[in-house]
Amino acid sequence: MNIITIKKICFFVLFLTSLNMMSQNGKVSGRISLSGNVPAEGVSVALKGTKYSAVTGESGSYEIRNVKPGSYVISISAVGIHSVEDNVVVKEKATTTKNFSLSENQEDLDEVVITKNKYKQDKPSLSLRLQTPVLEIPQNVQIVSGQTLKDQQIVSMSDGVIRNVSGAVRLEHWGDMYTNITMRGSQIQAFRNGFNVVSSFWGPLTEDMSFVDHIEFVKGPAGFMLSSGDPSGLYNVVTKKPTGITKGEATVIAGSYDFYRASLDLDGKFDKKGKFLYRFNGAVQKKGSHRPFEHNDRYVIAPVLSYQLDDKTKITLEYNYQHANMTEVGSYYVFGADSGGYATMPRNFTMTQPGVPDTKINDHSGYFVFEHKFDDNWKLTAQTTYFKYLQKGYSSWPKAVGPGDVDVDYNGIIDGTLSTGEIIRNVAIWDSESNMFLGQLFVNGKFNTGPVSHKVLGGVDLGNKDYMADWGQSHDLDTVDNPFNVYHPNYGPPSNGMPNFDRETPLSQRAGGLYSSKYSAGYIQDEIGFIQNRLRLTLAVRYTWISQSSSYDVMAQEDSHITPRVGLSFSITPSTAIYGLYDQAFTPQSGIIKNGDKIQPLTGSNIEFGIKKDWFDGSWSTTLAAYRIIKENELTSDPTNGPNDQFKVVLGEKRAQGIEVDLRGKIFDGLNLIANYAFTESLVKSSNVPGIIAGSVVPGYSKHVANAWLNYSLQSGKLKGLGASIGGTFLAGRETDTWSVGLERLPEYFKLDGGLSYETGKFKITANVFNILDKYLYSGSYYSYLNSYYWQTEQPRNFRVGVTYKF
Repeated sequence: MNIITIKKICFFVLFLTSLNMMSQNGKVSGRISLSGNVPAEGVSVALKGTKYSAVTGESGSYEIRNVKPGSYVISISAVGIHSVEDNVVVKEKATTTKNFSLSENQEDLDEVVITKNKYKQDKPSLSLRLQTPVLEIPQNVQIVSGQTLKDQQIVSMSDGVIRNVSGAVRLEHWGDMYTNITMRGSQIQAFRNGFNVVSSFWGPLTEDMSFVDHIEFVKGPAGFMLSSGDPSGLYNVVTKKPTGITKGEATVIAGSYDFYRASLDLDGKFDKKGKFLYRFNGAVQKKGSHRPFEHNDRYVIAPVLSYQLDDKTKITLEYNYQHANMTEVGSYYVFGADSGGYATMPRNFTMTQPGVPDTKINDHSGYFVFEHKFDDNWKLTAQTTYFKYLQKGYSSWPKAVGPGDVDVDYNGIIDGTLSTGEIIRNVAIWDSESNMFLGQLFVNGKFNTGPVSHKVLGGVDLGNKDYMADWGQSHDLDTVDNPFNVYHPNYGPPSNGMPNFDRETPLSQRAGGLYSSKYSAGYIQDEIGFIQNRLRLTLAVRYTWISQSSSYDVMAQEDSHITPRVGLSFSITPSTAIYGLYDQAFTPQSGIIKNGDKIQPLTGSNIEFGIKKDWFDGSWSTTLAAYRIIKENELTSDPTNGPNDQFKVVLGEKRAQGIEVDLRGKIFDGLNLIANYAFTESLVKSSNVPGIIAGSVVPGYSKHVANAWLNYSLQSGKLKGLGASIGGTFLAGRETDTWSVGLERLPEYFKLDGGLSYETGKFKITANVFNILDKYLYSGSYYSYLNSYYWQTEQPRNFRVGVTYKF
């Protein structure tokens, strides 16, 4: 017998022995649930000191196979819940069942992102500072989940997010530069991780979805839980954090009009104990347009580190960087040749001039978060952030639109006449810089006084914001003798040459717009629970001090205000709650009044009533809300000035009221639905502006807004994993963005989208078609000083196809 034969025999014996040993091994399985029998997905299960481990699936089940017989300690752990350990004995050829029902730490549960289905989240993020499930909050709060963003292939904050929330619209698209969402009759505040990140009307840069976990929409005043805000509400972008579960995801997407994108999401831990965690997200995107000469390219990096110092203390460091390289602001606007109305030119028509340098934006933000739990009932959070926004770019807008006499000034020519279809295009510089230092310190606590429960929130907010911009340099591309003709466009060298602006002088010296604000605030809130927390009374008060100034102010303007909040919520059943709310808001305003009057902070009050219900063990939810908002001292654009004029006017008093209906969640296994409707009416109650009378309709909203998104995926069979989606958006009673309404109203709007998906193993393919009916869709307004309508077109029928690989 040779040596090779002996080796084969030994290998065969060892192989049979290993099979026999494996056949004698045991198995540990079970199900992990949270309070209310909610499945705990994504929880780590391990036998301590061994290689045996598993992660729970969507149903909360886990299974650890081929475990050697013996006694072990089984450990259940995840970020945001208390670790649980228990003894377990594994026997030969037997399955040991170990089920766990976790008593989760309510205020930290959102860190785990455990949801019953992919479109519904039951609790707000920690950055909203609340300890209360959405069902019990006496206010309309809607959460757009991360899976919703993926299914709809949303790549930025301005890319279709608002279809998932009742009453949210965007009247100006801003070329995917700024989001500027209107809700309940006014533009709402933009927040990121609980910080108000608005430094001017034109910010912040719309967030790329690569580093976004989910988005929270808070309807009505929100000053009680965040910094000062508009009484119409806010949206809070919550970024991705480490979960303690090692996983990764890579996605590539290609689509119409030269759209290409790649993103990466890495989540894991540096040590075996899971104290030192990381998360890294990055994206690269090239994006063209249905209009020629237009593009918006980006790249993004977003690392996050967290370290658990001990069982009670954790620190988190986060950095977000976005770089945008895009066609000049305004390239997406089209102006009518005369007063003939909207959409008189083809969808792909452009007035932009090839060769105008790109606008480049660098958006930085860094966060430091310190969290300390004194015990299971009391927690301290201290967090600070620094935002720096840098822009070097251009803005295009016409100087004059024919027909008619014009009065322009270039090369010694001061007047002339334009015929129908003739336009003098103008390009202005837009260099800007913004710096924001923001800080928050707050305490969450829970205690009982006899049969009465208390959830206490108290803290302070500090902020220092500066914004400066140079938009004072401009250049006419065309002349009266040789204007741009929309009927016979010539995109060659412009008749008046290209702009050559001064950038040698520091921005701080040439900036025509300088704005700054400082604020500090203190607040306290108590949610008092009666009848075993079935009846909840919320009492809160906030004191805010604000100082603001601009380059046009002789001295800084200071003001302070106390804003109360009273809310009442009652659980008719464990799954049904009715509520009422009275709240106030107080927020600074930026701008310049022509006569030099002092700018007063905006104040507003909100009365809201509603009913919320979770259906079929919380699988899907509905919210019905009715509200009335009164706003005073609101600044608005002067109707007699153009869009580039910085002067504002104090409107007086405005009333917005309406009804909102939201439905989201899993109707049954495989079928998920998001649907909403809102009726909004916003009117002037009293006016300080000539030409705007009491009873006038306030611009900036749509009276009727309805959205739906339906997704179904097969749960079994040979085609398991195949899914289909269909969705639509309908707008009626659309108001323009200016007080100059013109003679033609914006028409009704309907957009139909749909798609297919297939998921198998670690791969998922998603394809969506947008604007299936290929409608000519646009938003726009009318400018009386130009005697012209303008509009921005959306893409014709277009598609995106993406492939995601999970590892």
